[in-house]
Amino acid sequence: MPKRDDIKSILIIGAGPIVIGQACEFDYSGTQACKALKEEGYRVILVNSNPATIMTDPNLADATYIEPITPEVVAKIIEKERPDALLPTMGGQTALNTALALSKNGTLKRLGVELIGANEEAIEKAEDRQKFRDIMDSIGLESPKSEVIKTVSEAIEALPRIGLPVIIRPSFTLGGTGGGIAYNREEYERIVREGLDASPIHEVLVEESVLGWKEYEMEVVRDRADNCIIICSIENIDPMGVHTGDSITVAPALTLTDKEYQIMRNASLAVLRAIGVETGGSNVQFGVNPKDGRMVVIEMNPRVSRSSALASKATGFPIAKIAAKLSVGYTLDELANDITGGRIPASFEPTIDYVVTKIPRFAFEKFRGSDNRLSTAMKSVGEVMAIGRNFEESMQKALRSLEKGLSGFDDVVIGTEENPEPDQIRAALSKPTPQRLLYIAQAIRHGMSLEDIHSITKYDPWFLERISHIVATESEIKQHGLPVKAEDWLHLKKMGFSDARLAKLVKVSEISVRRARTKHNVHPVYKRVDSCAAEIPSTTPYMYSCYEGDGVNPAECEMAPTDRKKVIILGGGPNRIGQGIEFDYCCVHASYALKEAGYETIMVNCNPETVSTDYDSSDRLYFEPLTAEDVIELIKAESRNGQVMGAIVQLGGQTPLMLTKSLQEAGIPILGTDPDSIDIAEDRERFQKLLKQLKLKQPANALAKSVKDALEKAEELGFPIVIRPSYVLGGQGMEIVHSMEDLKKYIGAAVKVSGESPVLLDRYLKDAVEVDVDVLSDTTDVYIAGIMEHIEEAGIHSGDSACVLPPHSLPYKTVREIEKQSEQLARALKIKGLMNVQFAIKKNSDTGDMEIFILEVNPRASRTVPFVAKATGTPVAKIAARIMAGEKLKDFTPILRGMTPDHIAVKAPVFPFSRFSGVDPLLGPEMKSTGEVMGLDREIGHAFAKSQLGAGTRLPSGGTVFLSVKDDDKEALIPLARDLIQMGFQLVATGGTCAHLTKAGVPAQRINKVMEGQPHIADAVINGQIDLIINTTKGAQTVSDAFSIRRLALMHKIPYYTLMTSAKAGVQAIRSLKSHDLTVEPLQSYF
Repeated sequence: MPKRDDIKSILIIGAGPIVIGQACEFDYSGTQACKALKEEGYRVILVNSNPATIMTDPNLADATYIEPITPEVVAKIIEKERPDALLPTMGGQTALNTALALSKNGTLKRLGVELIGANEEAIEKAEDRQKFRDIMDSIGLESPKSEVIKTVSEAIEALPRIGLPVIIRPSFTLGGTGGGIAYNREEYERIVREGLDASPIHEVLVEESVLGWKEYEMEVVRDRADNCIIICSIENIDPMGVHTGDSITVAPALTLTDKEYQIMRNASLAVLRAIGVETGGSNVQFGVNPKDGRMVVIEMNPRVSRSSALASKATGFPIAKIAAKLSVGYTLDELANDITGGRIPASFEPTIDYVVTKIPRFAFEKFRGSDNRLSTAMKSVGEVMAIGRNFEESMQKALRSLEKGLSGFDDVVIGTEENPEPDQIRAALSKPTPQRLLYIAQAIRHGMSLEDIHSITKYDPWFLERISHIVATESEIKQHGLPVKAEDWLHLKKMGFSDARLAKLVKVSEISVRRARTKHNVHPVYKRVDSCAAEIPSTTPYMYSCYEGDGVNPAECEMAPTDRKKVIILGGGPNRIGQGIEFDYCCVHASYALKEAGYETIMVNCNPETVSTDYDSSDRLYFEPLTAEDVIELIKAESRNGQVMGAIVQLGGQTPLMLTKSLQEAGIPILGTDPDSIDIAEDRERFQKLLKQLKLKQPANALAKSVKDALEKAEELGFPIVIRPSYVLGGQGMEIVHSMEDLKKYIGAAVKVSGESPVLLDRYLKDAVEVDVDVLSDTTDVYIAGIMEHIEEAGIHSGDSACVLPPHSLPYKTVREIEKQSEQLARALKIKGLMNVQFAIKKNSDTGDMEIFILEVNPRASRTVPFVAKATGTPVAKIAARIMAGEKLKDFTPILRGMTPDHIAVKAPVFPFSRFSGVDPLLGPEMKSTGEVMGLDREIGHAFAKSQLGAGTRLPSGGTVFLSVKDDDKEALIPLARDLIQMGFQLVATGGTCAHLTKAGVPAQRINKVMEGQPHIADAVINGQIDLIINTTKGAQTVSDAFSIRRLALMHKIPYYTLMTSAKAGVQAIRSLKSHDLTVEPLQSYF
């Protein structure tokens, strides 16, 4: 069937900010969908609140709305744009829920908009737990015994029928939010309450336990002529009970017999047909009891999902692109498979002749007090993928891709002793945690039998045997040393052993291992990901490394390097807090820009969720770990033909920067800013010297190389002090300490201080305004791309602070001085590309002048680059890449627009606190946000309101506000409180705050603190009597007193502000919303 010509314009809903359970895989799917539909001549309208995405680039859709994704706001966009159709399957759960709400409330019918890809009925059938179960029964497929629950009393009645342990799954939620496993009645009631609260339709499914069963996923695509194909099967190494997003997975499924695979294949197609997903990609999850082979259907996603991104990267099949084209009427046989250059149609089922491993990455260290036990609610913040010719190679490549200091199956300590007791080993294995795979290898080293390990972990024996093979080989290496023959080297490298791991095993340096290996001429070869197991020639250079051959005959390499001028772009590796999608955005822009400039672009990355790892983002793609060994090998291989101009390391965050020294030693040129300049900015003492030369100020600071040194220098500096370990990203381990006692406690617990890793002490500037500046420079000319004023005071990590562009409260003279100092720094450091400077601005109490202090300089891309680009309409990252390759800044003068004064942009962070029970949602110098949203408007109050709405905070228009602030903030609270009263709010406050307000003539009712006895503030929050909370704290005691209030506010979705600066912005936003309604405008209309 040809494409539909009865529709002319299509609205695509994006996924919004990066959160746990919904990461940058939806930028990949949305970007592919926009390109595919535009290619077909449709007018594409896009809505997404996340500025750090390629899909929100103004040239990708015809109208790009960076607006909050709520049914009310999307309805306004539909009113304005009048699209013919809405595609809801590209933006994860957010898009699906929003589209369903618009369909249910009659908006789509009233405005004549058709749902394509999946209609209301199909979404309901897949997402509504009871309907899904009834349909599975009707087609003869078993699902776990379960009941749908809408109240806690119904849950208590159902428990005897289901039995413990029980799995709780909320309806219409993301990444298992609100769900979990209950082993006793108390846990059951708590998780049911949380699940009902998390579900938008107040419904959970309580399900019989299938813990310990094997879990599989099938990625399926269907067209309107009912052609169905399996893209790939995925097997979870972790058994049921761990969310599939938190499981280590492999593709294809490795432990199914052909008969079992065919049964599961048929079942997944039957599910797709019964649910009625007319076109596009879906994902069906199965549980299999290893004892008797009983198979149950767990759930299905009627949309492109995280697993679709993995399946797409694992096979090379562009699921999102094909799904978008199928939604407008094409059938699979009418579409070509791009990977093979159109030699086969998309209806040709992909085949893979390698093993793909995905390992999730976690950030428990960021959330003190959080439990690292994995469950059915997702907790990982990112993932890596690796490709190898066998399981061992693929798994070891994935482990070293994680950037957690692993070079393979590194030794881990179980318990406290070198030789732990059997009970300690059992305890470590029985708890599902991110380290469990390493504990299994360690248990094997300690002599535990594979049967015992299987009975504790329920890992399939086949996987345990493979891990045991690796451990046994390591033992041989320790005993006999490094190989002396080429074929023995090949044997080890085929198993995925890195040079770094071999070096650890034989206790020599990595460089000596590399020399020994290269002496025997043992190097990797490169194979293509071609979706057809080399059956048909592939024209797409999407590659992975492996070791082949017998040491005598040469192995077959499919690399075929070209004779062009090439630039290597090193990506950012796995998403994590502190290094996310913003850096991938910069890498993709560099690739686009350098392609336009005539270079061949070569992308190296290991993150399957990203646009950078799309087969068509760069000229050539290598899916490889970002380690010195892997990167240097592929660059050397590419150098056999053509000319490698150099590598770009400044765009992918800290990951590629760490490789700079190794690349230089290997003779690979580094493009952009000289690595020595980067070292000046990173090295405290060299940087201090530079600032003195330039006569620029920084807060009083010191470098301590021992505990004694730290305590003495802190005494000299005076408190409060910001203290942090050196060489960290995202403020890891940073703390503000207010007394010598705090400092001793911190040094004892949080860091190891030594000459190797000194700690940095900075005098904390109280009540200072923090400012972020992004700069472009070609070593002579400098362009200030954007100056952002933070809403939170200095001391909150810049990634966790909301910020405003242009600055909204700083005097003009101060802004000019900030520009001047940024230019000075860029010239002094000879910046060639991007630089980010963080300033703190503080009023001098004696002179009344604004003093400017430099906090830090990053001579690389920062996480604010995409935000600045969207706010100013300037392609900052693209220009930076062209400058790095040798062009001049003045060549881009026509497009260096700068920020126009007719609109305001606000960036707001998004936090994952609700995922980690027991964690205090209080901000500090260590970064905790997973993503960001942008509010864009002609007026600051509305821009802030949009950013809050986009981040999931619904500001009230009336009701009761709870106020409890520290003494320093009481004066600043009075005008805010007056404002709230004027807008019709009632105020309740704790003792001291209430007395201060009453004295100032502001009416407020007193309410007890928690420690003052009931009825208290926590009761009022639980009873739904509070609509907004402003609560600032000082000192450890008041912080812990208010913890329960902040936690309750979070669980009951009540907006809360813990800083006066952000409370002020919140109140301003409420006033704007009450004065007139929000309006929507496409990004293109601002420039």
